[in-house]
Amino acid sequence: MCWFCGSAVSDEEPLGRSLRCTGCGKDLRVCRNCRFFLPGSRGDCGESRAEMVADKERANFCDWFSLDPRFRSDTAGEKKAQSTAASARSAFNALFS
Repeated sequence: MCWFCGSAVSDEEPLGRSLRCTGCGKDLRVCRNCRFFLPGSRGDCGESRAEMVADKERANFCDWFSLDPRFRSDTAGEKKAQSTAASARSAFNALFS
């Protein structure tokens, strides 16, 4: 989802620098949408090798950018997670059968 308006992000990675949110028009390839965005750390980035980016809400050329999985609207990913949880639950229950 977009960091600003919460609209779903369904585009495939890597996200292009010019890609914008369909809901609000904000840039999507921004620090605030990145999995490494870590406010309070050096440069607000958890990736120590990344260059400093001044504006965390505008598109940039960071080589380390990766869309935060929490913002992905991937229904296939959700189904996989549910399937994994179900298989783990089954394996646990099998221990006591």
